[in-house]
Parts: sequence; C-alpha cells; structure tokens
Amino acid sequence: MENVRDPRDHVNEEPRDDFMDTAMGFAGFFGVMTIIFIVAVIIKFMIS
Repeated sequence: MENVRDPRDHVNEEPRDDFMDTAMGFAGFFGVMTIIFIVAVIIKFMIS
C-alpha cells in the first residue's frame, strides 16, 4: 500500500446496501409520523 490515494488499495470495510438503508429510513420516518398523526387525532377527539 504505497500509494495511499489509490482507491483500489482500500478495502471496503463495511459493505452497505444503500437502497435498503433508504427504504428502512423512509419506513421508520413514515411509522413515526403515522404514530404522531394517530395521537393528534385522539387528542383532538378528546378535546372536542
């Protein structure tokens, strides 16, 4: 490893699946927003 700037010499230490990372992030955010929506609707009905 003489040339530290050569990307071919660097091993990918942690292979990632970018699509699944994005999909899981979207699903998690969607779930949190759904829970917030349901709680807000319940509070609205309790108030009125």
